[in-house]
Amino acid sequence: MMQLNTKSIKQNALISAVLASLLASLSITSSAFDLQGAIKDAAKKQIEEQLDQSPDSQQAAPPETTSSAVTTTAETPQATINWKNPSKQEEIALGREITGNLLGAAPLVKDDALQKYVNSVGRWVASQSERPDLPWHFGVIESDDLNAFAAPGGYVMITKGLYRKMSNEAQLAGVLGHEIGHVVAKHQLKVLQKQQLLNMGAGLLNKKVAKDNKFISKAIGSGAEISARSLDKSAEFEADRLGMSYATRSGYEAFGLSDILQIMGQTGKNDSSVALLFKTHPHPDERLATLGDAVGNRLDNVKAGKTLENRFYTLKN
Repeated sequence: MMQLNTKSIKQNALISAVLASLLASLSITSSAFDLQGAIKDAAKKQIEEQLDQSPDSQQAAPPETTSSAVTTTAETPQATINWKNPSKQEEIALGREITGNLLGAAPLVKDDALQKYVNSVGRWVASQSERPDLPWHFGVIESDDLNAFAAPGGYVMITKGLYRKMSNEAQLAGVLGHEIGHVVAKHQLKVLQKQQLLNMGAGLLNKKVAKDNKFISKAIGSGAEISARSLDKSAEFEADRLGMSYATRSGYEAFGLSDILQIMGQTGKNDSSVALLFKTHPHPDERLATLGDAVGNRLDNVKAGKTLENRFYTLKN
């Protein structure tokens, strides 16, 4: 098996300084859509059953040295959440329940080796982010759509349809890096916070209702919709920049995400696999142009990172 070149990683680590100026926080003005589609009652049970393997350590490592199964360690959300300033544990617990809703609509692919591989890559990339201490969890879900989702607290899912479009590990790292960027910048969490605080400020929720578990359940449903549908354009552009930075810091070819954006951009707009993506995200061509403008020629003299085609996991079906 190929290994990440240590020297290459050190060289590419210098890129983080170059890209750091590109990673400024941007305002989020999205609002949640109404949750649509059937969410199975067994969602919570499913996530507990399918994500029940705990790693020996939460410390991320390069894929060739560690292969951890998808896990959940967060506790169930309590009856109250401090929406003004959620704690890390509240964020993790909320993300766990949101992910349970997503998995209720589209379960994990039943391929343990695939899930462990994606977790290994994802946790290695997440270890290069500003929030390496989160209990990161990654998974591939049963869907032919080309899409990926993130929930607060470190939960990232990509569709099997999108995974099929990839041909190397650098592309996977770029896509996972984009979703990691959403979590690091708390994009989904900020939208939820704004939504709930506006509701309470409008007098739609009194203290008694705010402490009710049904209120938390509604927030979880809104969170699932935010994760599966859309964020503000600026959030997507910021996540692209962050994703490129994290993948590069990890020793991967910097343009893995760009490769996938090009592939998605070449997909016909009438193709059902991209219908939701094109509806809820900036077009891949616009994302590519914005990312290119942000990076400019800063990477022209940087030695290419690893693509690791030989290590990329091939789907069984």
